[in-house]
Amino acid sequence: MKKNKFKLPFFIAEISANHCGNFNLAKKLIKCAKDNGADAVKLQTYTADTMTIKSDKKYFKIKDGLWKGYQLWDLYNKAHTPLVWHSKLFKYAKSIGIKIFSTPFDETAVDFLEKLNCPIYKIASFEMTDIPLIAKIASTKKPLIISTGMATLDEIELTFNTAKKYGSKDITLLYCVSNYPSKNSDFNLNNIKILKDKFKCRVGFSDHSKNNKIALAAIASGAEVIEKHIALGNQKKGLDINFSLKGKEIGVFRQIIDEAYNLLGKKRFYRNKSEDKSKVFRRSIFAIKDIRKGEKFTKNNIKRIRPGYGLPPLYYKRLLNKKSLINIKKGTPLKFNNFK
Repeated sequence: MKKNKFKLPFFIAEISANHCGNFNLAKKLIKCAKDNGADAVKLQTYTADTMTIKSDKKYFKIKDGLWKGYQLWDLYNKAHTPLVWHSKLFKYAKSIGIKIFSTPFDETAVDFLEKLNCPIYKIASFEMTDIPLIAKIASTKKPLIISTGMATLDEIELTFNTAKKYGSKDITLLYCVSNYPSKNSDFNLNNIKILKDKFKCRVGFSDHSKNNKIALAAIASGAEVIEKHIALGNQKKGLDINFSLKGKEIGVFRQIIDEAYNLLGKKRFYRNKSEDKSKVFRRSIFAIKDIRKGEKFTKNNIKRIRPGYGLPPLYYKRLLNKKSLINIKKGTPLKFNNFK
């Protein structure tokens, strides 16, 4: 993901748990992402046992939100992407020409993904503070994308510095809100600029909202990578479907984020030459009365008006009390050779 090695904005289609335990659905989601312009698809690599323990104790029960009532082990067991699928999904994505990578949730997942030559690693917001895991992933020296939901600047700094210390040279931070779905009032998109200024790295946006305008505002704030959960157009079920783009919505999203990014233009002050034709409507200096040769220019016989065929207004005061070298008719634009 080194600078200039990929199209901007880089659009990651997150499959997460929307495969619903169906391998063919997982393949269809990859194809859907490809067909609708995503730059990459992302998996999540874990098992329920590498995420938590199977327990009925109150600590392990989700008390509110989209997955309220689930025991953690049961949720992750339902949501996980089986390890036996990974190799086939990696090969399938490669065969249709879309980049694929994953989020490892523990060290065993890193070792597993290394055998598949995973090209990029993503760190989930909830694992961002797992410093030993950060060190393990960074030691692969692969490009690293770090979601920063819930994190303070100090926590992000520790993670960022750890990743650099253990070998990461290509780090992208994603501004993220860890609410599912996220509401407009949850966001502070100025965080994107703050992260860019502080860490001097590429910054993106992991979007769990249902409002595409937030991603557009994120791009306007400097985001160069956008991550969004996806589902099929006719899909009704999925643990993350509540905040996922469906089918052709993915293509529309691709189009609007591209438009937003292109509108930013160059990183220097720039005017398109197409504007030049409008300069004719600027003000310039015209004769507003007939002026005889030798007659002085005064406020009564010249004026700064539209259009812009005459001398720029900058020369107005210099012209006053100068003598005209020629006869000038009312409505004629003044030129440099009209005076000395």
